[in-house]
Amino acid sequence: MAVTSRERVRRAAVKLFATKGFHGTGIRDLAQAAKLSSASLYHYMGTKEDLLAGIMRDSLGRLLADATAAVSDVADPCERMRRLVTLHVTTHARQPNETRVVDNHIDVLSGRARQEVIALRDAYEKLWSDTIEAGLHTGVFDTAQPAVTRIAVLEMCNAVARWYSPRGALSLPELATHHVELALRVLGVREQVRCGLANS
Repeated sequence: MAVTSRERVRRAAVKLFATKGFHGTGIRDLAQAAKLSSASLYHYMGTKEDLLAGIMRDSLGRLLADATAAVSDVADPCERMRRLVTLHVTTHARQPNETRVVDNHIDVLSGRARQEVIALRDAYEKLWSDTIEAGLHTGVFDTAQPAVTRIAVLEMCNAVARWYSPRGALSLPELATHHVELALRVLGVREQVRCGLANS
């Protein structure tokens, strides 16, 4: 299936924004990478900020939908956290450029676009917050600072996009499992058997 010009522009933007930054990427850079003239580029992207906002909305929207589906029928906080961490690590490892763009460029956006992206991010992080609160309520998790702990776990998982390589010592499933174990320890789970990880 042939790649459309619009998709070429999007792919070029993801790569360039991730490696050179939004402000370091010029229109000529985008046009050259997408194999289009600078004049025709605007037909497929609007403004450069429109292009960035669209990438961020799409990426966060997919992540939110996938995470919601993953935990929607799960009440156990440990299993919810396992699924959230596994999805987050796997997504960041497989789509490092997109996740770098999302993680590093919210401050670039303005007005309604910024509000929409922040709303998606907040909805996604609420899944994590609700899971941690449920774990505290049931006594499975133990942390005096749930908000800070959530940020610490997310930042740990975010970093995978910067350093993961499929040629590394761990396979991606193994890496995700290790991050689950680390997250549960950070959340105060000392007896791994309580979260079904006694043999991990």
